[in-house]
Amino acid sequence: MNDSPHFDWPVRVYWEDTDAGGVVYYANYLKFLERARTEWLSALGLEQDFLVRDAGVLFVVRRLEADYLRPARFNERLLVRSRLSELGRASLVMVQDILRGSEHLLGARVQVACVEPVGFRPARIPGFVTERLQP
Repeated sequence: MNDSPHFDWPVRVYWEDTDAGGVVYYANYLKFLERARTEWLSALGLEQDFLVRDAGVLFVVRRLEADYLRPARFNERLLVRSRLSELGRASLVMVQDILRGSEHLLGARVQVACVEPVGFRPARIPGFVTERLQP
């Protein structure tokens, strides 16, 4: 799915995102990635509360690989760029990057599984969801 369009979500670094050294604490980058994936789904008309309530599925992170390349600091404006890389029957893979202008700060590959909300057993991604996810 390399021809899949990307989705950009702006992030501002708040004081609460930083550590004692004034740089973004490593775990907070994961929050930025999560927010961007949530906003991507929302932009596609796929609100996560609807998916749980009406479609009986939810998405959970199964695996994440991240390369921390450069630090971000308080009050910087960043961009989280997300792209669907793979789409399976019960999972998908997102490629996500955090940028400061043209500078690449973090690169991540995130595998997301579709599961039932009770019991968290794997579930097939509903057809209407798959249709919206395809380019």
